[in-house]
Amino acid sequence: MQVKKTIVMALLAIAAGHAAADVVSAKGKGTVKYTEQNVSAETKERAVFAAQMKAIETYFAEAGDAQAENLDAIRDTIKADPDRFILESTVLQEDNKADMHQYTAVVRVSLNGSNLRNALKKASAVGAPGDHSQLAFVFVSRQVDAVTSYDARVTKRAIVTDKAQVKGAMSERGSEGEAVRANRVDTSAAKNVKASYNAERAVTVETGGSTVQRADVATWRLIPSQNLNSVVSQIFKTSGYRVVDAAMVEPLTNGKMKVETVENDYRSGNDLKSATMQSVVNGMRLAKVRYVALGTLDVGQTGSDPATGLVRVAVTANAKVMDVNLAIPETVAVAGPAQYAGVGPTEDEARTNALKLAAQSVSRELTSQLANAGMR
Repeated sequence: MQVKKTIVMALLAIAAGHAAADVVSAKGKGTVKYTEQNVSAETKERAVFAAQMKAIETYFAEAGDAQAENLDAIRDTIKADPDRFILESTVLQEDNKADMHQYTAVVRVSLNGSNLRNALKKASAVGAPGDHSQLAFVFVSRQVDAVTSYDARVTKRAIVTDKAQVKGAMSERGSEGEAVRANRVDTSAAKNVKASYNAERAVTVETGGSTVQRADVATWRLIPSQNLNSVVSQIFKTSGYRVVDAAMVEPLTNGKMKVETVENDYRSGNDLKSATMQSVVNGMRLAKVRYVALGTLDVGQTGSDPATGLVRVAVTANAKVMDVNLAIPETVAVAGPAQYAGVGPTEDEARTNALKLAAQSVSRELTSQLANAGMR
């Protein structure tokens, strides 16, 4: 029974991963005007197609601003052969306003994400692949290793005012006598002292102060990501860039750029130190590599996917591309922060799926922005 359950969960994970990678679902709404007395089948078809195109616009809008800008480049391609991009379409709602001669349809479609992205790459590519510059990248996958929390530091300040008043009174009373007898003289004396004192003290205390709370400090452990490097490399290559391995560039930088230094900076924070960034820029210039892409993929909490019951892992991605050929290096493309989720029968598989999806998505966003800006 356990084996059968494991097989079912694995199949669900594969199906979920396949759907995330190739098939996407989106909704759209289309409205058309008609001149005939009653709404015709042709009018309904036009409304449904308008809704399908809106669904495709929704898909690109969710994929990122840069890809949405490029949609116009393939709109005619989609209209010429919609079946290549729309795998399935279901009409969810129809509304015919006869008095206004207006018909509206709401549809849900399954789209071939791979074909849409490939068409977009072909339409937005700048020049031939050989005309593009070289690009190196360092994408780091990481997970929180330890979090240091600090107790609040409390500082108190007090001003004390002390006033005192003492009053006293004393009286003294005495008597003295002498008696003479044979061969001696006797004397006697008596003294009575009476005193009273009255003391009054007033104390005023004024207090104040401050509380300082330091933010938590997180350290990260890196997750091996050779497979992700292949994913990122493939996306940049299909966009026409000549991708080179950062580790292969390192020996050509005269020791200025070191991948290990970049990784160590990302172990302790979200940004590279100034000295590290300058070394990366100078090293890439020496190696004559124009573009360098840097990114972090942060693995978050593990939970349960409500739809499938599988393990669900979230990943937050940040990435950017810098042009180091300029006198002052400039960031020419930015993606994130954006969050993605992957599911799987085990935590390891769910994490791998989430990391793969995050790497693909931010890489596509970066290449789309580069294409929009005419960077090659």
